[in-house]
Amino acid sequence: MTGNPADLTLSAAAALLRAGRVSAGELVEACLDRIERQQPLLNTFLTVDRDGARAAAAASDRRRARGETRGPLDGIPVAHKDLFDRAGRVTTAGSILLKNRIPGRTATVLKRLDAAGAIEIGTLGASEFAAGATGHNRHYGDCRNPWDRARIPGGSSGASAAAVAARQVFASLGTDTGGSVRMPAHFCGTVGLRPTQGRVSRHGIFPRSWSMDSAGPLARTAEDAALVLRAIAGPDSGDPTAEDVPVPDYSAALGEPVAGLRIGVPARYFFDEVDSGIRALLEAAQEVFAGLGVAVAPVEAPDPSLLFRLALIVLKAEAAAVHEDWIRNRPGDYDHGIREGMEDGLSVSAVDYLRALRERGPALERWLAGPLSQADALLTPVLDDPTPTLAESAVTGSDGAARVMARFGRCTRPFSFLGLPAMSIPCGFQPDGMPAGFQLIGRPFAERTLLRLGHAYRKVTDWHEHAPAIAPGDPEPNGRTRFR
Repeated sequence: MTGNPADLTLSAAAALLRAGRVSAGELVEACLDRIERQQPLLNTFLTVDRDGARAAAAASDRRRARGETRGPLDGIPVAHKDLFDRAGRVTTAGSILLKNRIPGRTATVLKRLDAAGAIEIGTLGASEFAAGATGHNRHYGDCRNPWDRARIPGGSSGASAAAVAARQVFASLGTDTGGSVRMPAHFCGTVGLRPTQGRVSRHGIFPRSWSMDSAGPLARTAEDAALVLRAIAGPDSGDPTAEDVPVPDYSAALGEPVAGLRIGVPARYFFDEVDSGIRALLEAAQEVFAGLGVAVAPVEAPDPSLLFRLALIVLKAEAAAVHEDWIRNRPGDYDHGIREGMEDGLSVSAVDYLRALRERGPALERWLAGPLSQADALLTPVLDDPTPTLAESAVTGSDGAARVMARFGRCTRPFSFLGLPAMSIPCGFQPDGMPAGFQLIGRPFAERTLLRLGHAYRKVTDWHEHAPAIAPGDPEPNGRTRFR
């Protein structure tokens, strides 16, 4: 093939592997080269396992030569947020509190990707304990957005999105409690999918909020995300909350026509304060869907602000339960602003927490009987404000940080609380040159519909083909990547 193999989408790389036009070894070397050149500028990786990736690539190429390939992910380099346990390897969750923690188990999602032949090339940075939405991390260095290194990549899966956008890996895994997959995807111009609560096992993933956490893929296209989701979804004896619901062939569903499907656009809240540049992109995306024969119409929805408030109560209480001992005994070891957010949960009463949990079922019923009975998917912004800089969103560096952070999760957290599947899809660039995405929300376990819509949109647009031009510059001053 011509060109750099790292620039391929995951699906295209898989097709070339099948055709014998590229090897897993070539894909790994292309990714390693790009990581090594870009790491000082973006600080996406915590560790890079050169030897392990090369050995896994050689094993994949041998399997393929024998006709024993494990499927479309066999030989594909990936990387994951450092929140997923792997037996015998330190998993930090972005914190020095866990810098010496070596788990004795491997997260189910990593086992499933291993079984599919995917090659883990390293571990990606994260906001500490998945509790930050910007990409800041004073312990291991701030991650930077590949489209503009002064801007945030989002969080807490910011490095997972930035690494995919920069073509360092073909896909990654992140976690999403209030928007931590979808917002980084929006900021970095990638696809980011939060599956239905219970669609993917959380066994071996360090918890943020056990009733709202979800693990999902970040990739360049819906087609790529479909391949990853098929590999990681399904019930798991290690996680009793992983639902025993059949896993469909998401890729097969992509070819089904979308004409006749219905997209509902909530008439209030989500678009009330949206930035004009983002609004124009969302309106253009709606026009694209209409051109594909999708019925796009306003829908009335229950007040999402109630869900936002209930989600905060649950999140704070559950996070405090995880962190209580460290908060009391090692408060100075947290990143700026992280401990303070956890501490708030210590004052949440049991009555308020249980009342919030009790409201989840009736609230979901209202949304299913209301807007999601009138549409196959809802369309909203992912974030309604322009992408902030690292400086203006730093807890220690700006008086405006509180204002910036107050807006984060406004459009994503309500659907986390309901446990619905939601996906961010790139839809162009804001006036300042930063990417943006729209959010599709579906009924429980309707990921195939979201992926189908996302794939149809991608086929008539080219946003996934745009790559950031990462010019040489000063290295990230506090990155601490381990290469081996």
